[in-house]
Amino acid sequence: MCVTAVESRPAGVLGESRSSGHRPFGARVKAFVALTKPRIIELLLITTVPVMFLAQRGVPDLTLVLLTCLGGYLSAGGANALNMYIDRDIDALMDRTSQRPLVTGMVSPRECLAFGIALAVVSTLLFGLAVNWLSAWLSLGALLFYVVVYTMILKRRTSQNIVWGGIAGCMPVLIGWSAVTDSMAWAPVILFLVMFFWTPPHYWPLSMKVREDYARVGVPMLPVVASNKVVAKQIVVYSWVMVAVSLLLTPLGYTGWFYTTVALAAGGWWLWEAHALQNRAKAEATGGKLKEMRLFHWSITYVSLLFVAVAVDPFLR
Repeated sequence: MCVTAVESRPAGVLGESRSSGHRPFGARVKAFVALTKPRIIELLLITTVPVMFLAQRGVPDLTLVLLTCLGGYLSAGGANALNMYIDRDIDALMDRTSQRPLVTGMVSPRECLAFGIALAVVSTLLFGLAVNWLSAWLSLGALLFYVVVYTMILKRRTSQNIVWGGIAGCMPVLIGWSAVTDSMAWAPVILFLVMFFWTPPHYWPLSMKVREDYARVGVPMLPVVASNKVVAKQIVVYSWVMVAVSLLLTPLGYTGWFYTTVALAAGGWWLWEAHALQNRAKAEATGGKLKEMRLFHWSITYVSLLFVAVAVDPFLR
């Protein structure tokens, strides 16, 4: 995920301004792909596939893995497209979103809405008919939660938006497990909670970096309404809970020494970075000296390492 400084656009300078003659086919295809936010979906799949290995206690059926990944991509892509449709007014004012397809006019709002709904329907049917209906309902629930609860209700109303809105991003863990077992267990619930407590300290550092963008459009992300000291303290609290929850899999018998070693090492480094950010915030560091993006980038590495360990651990027991 990157932050690009470009000229902001006034609200209302959106899709319909481009005629079809100024929208080449190749660029249009790329624009529709961009609506799905593929970089974010990569992270969702990282948390889906390893849980399937844990549920299977080995290598799951590869066809099932592919179908689950495809269904997950389509569902998350539909949610992201609908999110862009709803947020197109503020996207036009924010530097980091001013090149999204609806703002540039490469895709019209009507096309985006139809595309998002189509992906939602296709993904739900794919899960239900090719995987199982438990996974289908979990997937649809995640999509509706992200679009309705987070985007439409929480995002512009509360500084706790990303805390509760992040639940949608935790659902792939449950979907990966249910795809294999058609049931639930404590293991996916624990990993769901890991992702729940991971989301705020993952996203708040990025929000600290681009707080002016959010402030400009009136979105009350925590760094907009609270000082760096307060945000950093919250990051530390969530980080400790996240690491503690990640260690519950082993005493409950789901993982062994390998996962535990990775969880301790990666979690220890995360806590080091979180406390370092808090110390810099207490020292009233600003700008580049705050180095808030160090934790943001590490958070992606952390979750990748942790879930790779989830997948590998069953082969070492």
